[in-house]
Amino acid sequence: MLSRLLSAACILVALKANQSTAQSYHGPEDPRIEIALTLEHPVNGISTTPAGRLFILYARVDGSTGPQVAEYNRTTNTSTAYPNEQWNSYTNRSDPATHLIRTNSQRIGPDGNLWLVDTGSPSFGAPVILPNGPKLVVVNLTTNEVCRVYNMGNATLSSSLLDDVRFNPASNMAYLTDAGAPGIIILNLGTGDTRRVLVDDPSTSAYMPVSAEGKLLHATGGAFEHIYADQHEVSPDGKWYYYQPSNGGMSMIETKYLDLAFYNSTLAQVLSQYRQPYAHTPSTGGTAIDADGNTYVSDTDSQRIITVHPNGTMTLLVQDPRLLWVDAMWIDTQKRLWMPAAQLNRGTPFNNGTSYVVPPLRVFTIDIGIGPSPIDHA
Repeated sequence: MLSRLLSAACILVALKANQSTAQSYHGPEDPRIEIALTLEHPVNGISTTPAGRLFILYARVDGSTGPQVAEYNRTTNTSTAYPNEQWNSYTNRSDPATHLIRTNSQRIGPDGNLWLVDTGSPSFGAPVILPNGPKLVVVNLTTNEVCRVYNMGNATLSSSLLDDVRFNPASNMAYLTDAGAPGIIILNLGTGDTRRVLVDDPSTSAYMPVSAEGKLLHATGGAFEHIYADQHEVSPDGKWYYYQPSNGGMSMIETKYLDLAFYNSTLAQVLSQYRQPYAHTPSTGGTAIDADGNTYVSDTDSQRIITVHPNGTMTLLVQDPRLLWVDAMWIDTQKRLWMPAAQLNRGTPFNNGTSYVVPPLRVFTIDIGIGPSPIDHA
């Protein structure tokens, strides 16, 4: 019991320390960074295929409307709703089971399919439409059609914010973070069954509000904005699961305990004793992991990308004033790190419905010399 209390205390102290040093960066631009896309609206997720297809996720925090998920043509600089217009045309009269209500993340999985995480909530902070709103939608990139939908209604609460998904092919499990009701969701990809673990644990909760450009963020109505379990990665060997709330402080736990807890309710209740601190990360927009097990963390305050090495040591990869709230990053087969600078902190959810997003929006890349983890995506 004492070790658990000390572990929790270490996490809380680390999170508090993160906020005390937060500051915005106004230094020079880094010449290693290249502009990959120039857009009119914020994009908070990028996926690419080895063949060169490009998928983007429009955050819609600038008051804009239109498709949430799109395939982008870099030759014509145009985007097309994906998988089609019907899935991207939700209204309050639509069937929530067959429409994307509000997609929070998208990524190509190790199976080569495109996975879409639908929060099931029509707007940031709005109640989740249960039971059929929250879901994981799988799109076959060969047929360009939805091939499976995992209903997540049994694993989510009305206050949930399904955030992102990662995979463990060896156990045929997927892990999802819940940024609205602190916890990790384990999904059996074969049966579709789920289990919530680490619920309200210090490692999934947010001691401090999230911050960006050196300022603590506020939700609509003025309260501080806490974003719970958010960023996460699985090590290339499938052994470790790394995760954190958005305000920082990354923890780690062996995937074998997560997978056993899926079947064992007793273990699920004491799972916190198997997790441990991993890295003293800052307030974070997004992460990515490479084939060597390095995790890239975007600092929303200081406009930098930090490399967290497998032993937990952190080094600076790049810092540039243009890297404003880099969200879900992506490593392609050309060993480039894609960094969508989404300016989310300037969007409507954090400014009482007013957008201070400044177009054009950029997606940047930088050569990191290492390819993606083989179990992260195709």
